[in-house]
Amino acid sequence: MGLFDDDFYSTRISRRSKKMRESRPERTKWRSTRRRKSLSTFQISAISSVCSALIAVLLFSLLTGHPSTSLKIATTNGHPVAQTEGDPYERLVNAAAKVRPAVVSIVTHQESEPELMPEGELEEGDIPLEEQPEDFDFFDEDFDFDFGDDFGGAQDESKLGSGVIFEKIEDKAYVVTNNHVIEGADSLEVVTVNGDTKEATLVGTDRISDLAVLAIDNKGVGEVAEFGDSSKLRLGETVIAIGNPLGLGDTLTSGIISYTNRVIPVSINQDGIFDWEAEVIQTDAAINEGNSGGALVDLNGKVIGINTMKISDMGVEGLGFAIPTNEATKIVKELMLKGKVSRPYLGVYTIDLSNPFAPLSQQERKDLKLPKHVTEGVIVLDALGPAEKAGLKLNDVITKFDGKPIHSTLELRKHLYNETKIGDDLKVTFYRDGKEETLKAKLEEKPEE
Repeated sequence: MGLFDDDFYSTRISRRSKKMRESRPERTKWRSTRRRKSLSTFQISAISSVCSALIAVLLFSLLTGHPSTSLKIATTNGHPVAQTEGDPYERLVNAAAKVRPAVVSIVTHQESEPELMPEGELEEGDIPLEEQPEDFDFFDEDFDFDFGDDFGGAQDESKLGSGVIFEKIEDKAYVVTNNHVIEGADSLEVVTVNGDTKEATLVGTDRISDLAVLAIDNKGVGEVAEFGDSSKLRLGETVIAIGNPLGLGDTLTSGIISYTNRVIPVSINQDGIFDWEAEVIQTDAAINEGNSGGALVDLNGKVIGINTMKISDMGVEGLGFAIPTNEATKIVKELMLKGKVSRPYLGVYTIDLSNPFAPLSQQERKDLKLPKHVTEGVIVLDALGPAEKAGLKLNDVITKFDGKPIHSTLELRKHLYNETKIGDDLKVTFYRDGKEETLKAKLEEKPEE
């Protein structure tokens, strides 16, 4: 027998069957067998058409990066909103409809004009005001970073910004915005997309990340924004910015992702000295004064960035920046829990040894008695807290933390905030009177300003 024990699949004939045929008279006999049903021409055509369509959709998705066309139904304030994922223009409309109710305008009120640099608000490594060069020109007449609001010297009693409602807990709704939007405010108001004005209270703020969280009464607040994964952004991806530019609330602009992870220098105190680096999303979607704190949204209607600043200068356009949501989420969680972000604190105020804006004179360098090969580091101008307890003094030149070279105040701060924890023993290598020394400083929590 063959593999299948039946006449249909067997290719051999039994001897018994052969003898019986020889003994019987010849006669014509039609043998009926079961035949497998074959596909009709119509069925083959239908299957081919479906396969061709699936292959075409797959190729379109791979080449364009857009998912295949499908229809989804989302709800906005209880009303259904169709989401067609195939048409990019329709996706813009649907994404805006989904996020729009969660983007609010923020109005800050000040009873008096803020000081340029209030006493006690120096950051780790900042130069005290009296030590700053008088003839310093921010960016040496090059680019000027505009944080979307009028800093230091705004004559109006009120300022405008934007925010995003990201969570509702019990009777409160929580809004994320920029620190520079609410900094120095005596009172805060939030205006929803429906025009309702609500009094807002400050939950927490962080100057380093430029983020803040506000709380409002959630009465009448509908949908909240959904945060997406900013690490999955791609160069050229279409995004929209929603905010309150120039007081024109509920304004929408669109553009593309120009760079997914741009590192730009930032002057935290707006004193012209770069003392931090921000990792941001770059976009050419229009971000204007008042857009700060608003939402940068992908075509799926998810917030992937918090608009924070732009480069403003004659002949410059299309350079806006947003804080990635993956970074913002970590900061926001800590602000919700503690009202601040706890960071390690050494307690030194410094100036760069190789500061191009305020270079040391030959006499000043001679007074430091540094070896000729020491050309980079930070000079201690004041030592407080842990630094003072450990023994650091005026004119000590710090060159290493835990064996890692420290070339500038920026690197000093980045090492402290990114590579150490509160309570760590930090090994500090420095020069004093021309001699290399080391000491250990126990890092404490940065005190509140």
